[in-house]
Amino acid sequence: MTTQGFTTCLWFDGEAEAAADYYLSVFKDGRILRTGRYTEAGPGPAGSVLVVEFEINGQRFVALNGGPEFHFTEAVSFQIHCSDEQEADYYYDTLTGDGGQESACGWVKDRFGLSWQVIPPGAIELISDEDPGRAARATAAMLRMKKLDVAEMRRAADAG
Repeated sequence: MTTQGFTTCLWFDGEAEAAADYYLSVFKDGRILRTGRYTEAGPGPAGSVLVVEFEINGQRFVALNGGPEFHFTEAVSFQIHCSDEQEADYYYDTLTGDGGQESACGWVKDRFGLSWQVIPPGAIELISDEDPGRAARATAAMLRMKKLDVAEMRRAADAG
């Protein structure tokens, strides 16, 4: 394996360039690395975008205009470990805005259908508490939530 590690390839139906631009607007530490275009060999129209390689927070992605055959599912998602509640609110609100949607337990789908889990600080620690009763109560509270509310999870954990 090269020192570049892994690159995540995201399959789109003609929206690769718009998706890359969108993700760069959501995540401020990002850049376009390269845009590749179809040639006369096809299968897309010559000159149209085939791939956009981009980077967000040091993670490499390729947005591929692969066609309508495949779609995103919740079976794969990206976790965003936030440094504070304000950052968690930003990502949750931004990713659900403009056609995105809420799911459960902090998961959201962005407007392209890609799933993300927005994790505020303290959430993982609560559901993995070394006291099984605290962890169970925090987890039970989390399972009733769409957007994670760490204060409510903490109250539930402490209620035992």
